[in-house]
Amino acid sequence: MRYLLASAAVAAMLGAAAPVMAQSSASGTPTAVSTTADLAEICLPTTQGVQRLEAIAYCQGYFTAAGQYHAALHPASSRRPPLFCPPSPAPTVAQSAIAFANWAKQNPQYGSEPALDGLLRWAQATYPCPQPAARSTRPAR
Repeated sequence: MRYLLASAAVAAMLGAAAPVMAQSSASGTPTAVSTTADLAEICLPTTQGVQRLEAIAYCQGYFTAAGQYHAALHPASSRRPPLFCPPSPAPTVAQSAIAFANWAKQNPQYGSEPALDGLLRWAQATYPCPQPAARSTRPAR
């Protein structure tokens, strides 16, 4: 019975949310990005007012989620090297988003790539990780 009530409540919420989501996308508010160019456009919005704030919030949320996911996959104790290595102290999310958007404009050849691929390509180019020291192949004496 609890399961049925919970399912009904979720279905009702989803049904009520559909018109709101449709209004959001019809009004120009960012609801999804697919490509690197889409993400760059949202991260450097040309709109004003509430739509500008929503675009910036969407962009910063995207960056934060991607950064947290990368950190979870590549903890400091991991043998797997990270994909990129930001400096310490790291730039702010806003600084990173603006830098990414400018990079994407300067590199339109990556504009049709998936948004996350473009973001990681930018991060790797901007914050390369130091190469591990080469091991000596000479025998010890």
